Amino acid sequence: MPQEQYAHRSTMQTSEGPQVYKVGIYGWRKRCLYFFVLLLMILILVNLAMTIWILKVMNFTIDGMGNLRITEKGLKLEGDSEFLKPLYAKEIRSRPGNPLYFQSARNVTVNILNEKTKVLTRLVTGPQAVEAHSQKFEVKTLSGKLLFSADDNEVVVGAERLRVLGAEGTVFPKSIETPNVRADPFKELRLESPTRALVMEAPKGIEINAEAGSLKATCRTELRLESKDGEVS
Repeated sequence: MPQEQYAHRSTMQTSEGPQVYKVGIYGWRKRCLYFFVLLLMILILVNLAMTIWILKVMNFTIDGMGNLRITEKGLKLEGDSEFLKPLYAKEIRSRPGNPLYFQSARNVTVNILNEKTKVLTRLVTGPQAVEAHSQKFEVKTLSGKLLFSADDNEVVVGAERLRVLGAEGTVFPKSIETPNVRADPFKELRLESPTRALVMEAPKGIEINAEAGSLKATCRTELRLESKDGEVS
């Protein structure tokens, strides 16, 4: 009996033939996969197109971006440039033959710092005044001659002639030291002290000369001319 069952099973398997199992994705899964692949390709193309458009609008090149160019000597900006945050640079200069402009809605501040980021010198150009904060301020000519200098102790004017063009003259709240005081040609020279005394002193003498006019000295109480070693003539 077992031999007959085995023979019957073998004859059934040979009559049906070998079974084939399909491997893969079919049906709605396959359609979803194709849809996602198509969507991914569309996104890649859109991303590539946007990248090319941004490169074209921002003017990206091998040498730089937009008005910014990278050269062997540093960065080169062409046209107007706007900096929204502090700019740190070793040297800023314009192209040969063109001026350099610094424009701001409020003020322009230039700070000189030391190694500890402490401000040593500051130059502030504002809408109302130009301020310079430093230990010493100097103005020199192209040849290096000192024209003006100011510090905590004194103010030095190195020009050969100092002219005061104000209609009311010059007011000195304290003493003044100078070898020569004179007026412009055909103009009168007046030295006066409205509320206090006027004192002129010199170690080697005082010379008052009016070559083309008269000399007049007036006072409210008394006029004193005194010579300690010589005579008054």
